[in-house]
Amino acid sequence: MANKMDKINDKANRYEEMTRKYGDPWIWGIYFMLVLISIVETYSASSREVATMGVYMPIVKHCFFLLLGGIVLFFVHKIPYNNKAFLFGITVGLFVITLASLVYVQFFGEILNGARRSFRLFGISIQPSEFAKLAVVTSLSLILSRTQKQNGVSNIGMWGCVAVVGVFSLFTFKSGLTNFLLLAGISLIMMVVGGISFKKIGILLLAFSILGGGFKYINHINEQKEENIQLAAKQNGERVINEGEATEEAYLTAEQPAKSKEIDRSNLRKKRLHDWWYNDSLVYRRIDDKNAQEMFSRMAQAHGGVTGVFFGNSRESSRLPLAFSDYIFSIIVEDTGLIGGTCVVLLYLFLLARAAMIARRCRRTLPTLIVIGTASMITLQAFFHMAINTGVFPVSGQPLPLISKGGTSIIIINFAFAILLSISRTVAGLTDKQNANQEDQDLPENLRAENPSLLINYTNVWK
Repeated sequence: MANKMDKINDKANRYEEMTRKYGDPWIWGIYFMLVLISIVETYSASSREVATMGVYMPIVKHCFFLLLGGIVLFFVHKIPYNNKAFLFGITVGLFVITLASLVYVQFFGEILNGARRSFRLFGISIQPSEFAKLAVVTSLSLILSRTQKQNGVSNIGMWGCVAVVGVFSLFTFKSGLTNFLLLAGISLIMMVVGGISFKKIGILLLAFSILGGGFKYINHINEQKEENIQLAAKQNGERVINEGEATEEAYLTAEQPAKSKEIDRSNLRKKRLHDWWYNDSLVYRRIDDKNAQEMFSRMAQAHGGVTGVFFGNSRESSRLPLAFSDYIFSIIVEDTGLIGGTCVVLLYLFLLARAAMIARRCRRTLPTLIVIGTASMITLQAFFHMAINTGVFPVSGQPLPLISKGGTSIIIINFAFAILLSISRTVAGLTDKQNANQEDQDLPENLRAENPSLLINYTNVWK
């Protein structure tokens, strides 16, 4: 019996030592599993690009961004989360840079898939909307940690979070409704962890509903203007590009997005919402350039069945537009079946569970919120992508974290994993007394303990 306990203790000690050196081993395992799935499924889903271009450049480019993201993760995860420069960089710095980039894109951004959503830096296409997700997490963590009260989230903290979500949503809402829902969902989870009352949850939901309604009204006004412009163009005999042509054109000119044309997206959004609301009749429709994405996505999932057709045997990847990014989950289900799709879902859920366990070890509000917010960002984005692919949500571009092809998204997700690993590594290397002293220093003066060694457990997620 004693020998068995000694082996268990030795195993636990080795685990703790590994965590202190490299970060949580389970987080590393999830990361490498997602990278492996990304490489295999991107290759499977890029058959159309390979056939069109005759080269394997799409796969090479994707692997390059995975490598670049891995380098970012390696260096960032070694920075202790309690490093003041590090905290400033991922909070204030990220907020300012992201906001400035979003403003810049509105006026000078390049047109991609018919909308202004990116710009080029050193030949690399940057999408600021991906940065906004992480910027919201870090900004909300800082606001909530500095305005926290002993009974939970303060009114100042709550309205500060609503303001941050509103500011970033103002620039990202045009890219799709899911961006606003994602940011609102992240903030809600973080405030629940911070200890928000049921009354404030109701107020918060009402505030987000008003924000969403306001953004929808703004979009409606813009849509009316776009329709008038399109009508005038038709009357003048000018050619109007529809959404099907735009998708094909943007796809074929993926390496030269600057040549794409800005198109009318108002009818596209209305059509997507209509198809989503009446999705029961989708199976009876003819496939055309307007519903091709939805139809081929569902056909891919149906073709996969329970066990799938195995990697590289995807039938719909050659017909499904953007199969390597916006519809990668459908290709995963086609290749690996219901079993493989379920495993991917469980992988993201396990990431959230590990983040919760890391957060429980944190004795300070700031790292607790950063861990939960970062993991929630990754998991919610993954679920939104799956919901769009399965028809639960209306069609909207949302990459599957670390799996979908996309340079900016891959870099941001790698940075998010680095934050999780950094906090897990630093927390494992600190004693309870060190954590208590650091917590006491970071608290507002009126909440500091008279005894510095006293642990103030006001970060309890269940309060």
